[in-house]
Amino acid sequence: MIHTVIIGIGYTGKQVLHLLPEDTVTGLNRQKLDLDKETNPKLDMPAPYSILYTVPPQPHGQEKSRIKALLPLLKTLPRRVIYLSTSGVYGNRHGQTVNEEDLPSPQTQRAKKRLVAEKTWTSWCQRQNVELIILRVPSIYGPGRLGLQRINAGRPVVREEEANPGNRIHVEDLAACCVCALDENVPPGIYNVGDGTHYSSTWFVNTVARLAKIKPPPTVTKMEADTTFEPARLSFINESRILNTTKMRTILGFTPRYKDPEKGIAASMNIKI
Repeated sequence: MIHTVIIGIGYTGKQVLHLLPEDTVTGLNRQKLDLDKETNPKLDMPAPYSILYTVPPQPHGQEKSRIKALLPLLKTLPRRVIYLSTSGVYGNRHGQTVNEEDLPSPQTQRAKKRLVAEKTWTSWCQRQNVELIILRVPSIYGPGRLGLQRINAGRPVVREEEANPGNRIHVEDLAACCVCALDENVPPGIYNVGDGTHYSSTWFVNTVARLAKIKPPPTVTKMEADTTFEPARLSFINESRILNTTKMRTILGFTPRYKDPEKGIAASMNIKI
C-alpha cells in the first residue's frame, strides 16, 4: 500500500490513522493544516500517495472553498482521493431503496454542501487524471457516539410504529472500509456504506438504553414530533431511505464486522452479549 495522507483527524480519521502502519501514513489535523486560514504551507508528501479527505462542510459559506484552499498546496498529485461524503445527498426517498446510480437530491444544507464537495473533487480528479472514490456514509456510531446524554435528558423519540428506517455504520467498520478503499486494486467510483440493517433511530436509542440499563426516552407520535421537535432534528427524521450496500460488499470487498448493530452498540460500551 502506498503512503496515505489523512486530511481531517476527527472521529473517523483517528480510527483510520490507528489502523495503518505508522510509517505509511501522515495525519493532518487542524493545527497542522487549517483550511479556513488565508495561508498554509505547501504540502510535500512522500510520492506516491493517496489522500483520505474527512473534513466536514463549513458551517457557513460554500464547502468547495475548503477543498479549493487545499488543492494549490499539493506539491505533487496524489494517485487517489477518498472522500467521505454523506448518504444524505440522496435526500428523502420515502423509505425506498437507493443505490449508487440514483441521482442525488439533497434537501438539507449539510447534504447540499456535501454534494458540492463531491462535484468539486470529481471535476478536479478528472482534470488531473487522479482516481476518486466517494464513500456515501450514513449515521456513524461507536464509543462516545451513542446518544447517552440525550437519553438521560429524556429527549423524546418518535414511537417505533411510526419511525422511519435508518442506516448506520460503526466507526471501526467505517475506518476499515476506508482502508479497503485505499487499495489500488479497488476500482474508483461511488460506494454506499452501511452495516446492511435498517433499524429505526428509535430502535437504536431504545437498544442503547436497554444495554446501558437506563430508562428509555419517552415516545411521541409523528404528529406530535412535527409540532415540537426543532427544525434540524425534524428534517433528519423526516428523511428516509434504505441504502443498498451491495457494491460495497462485492466490488469494494468490504464486509462490516458489526453487521448486527446491537453487537456494535455493546462493543462500544465494552459489554458482552
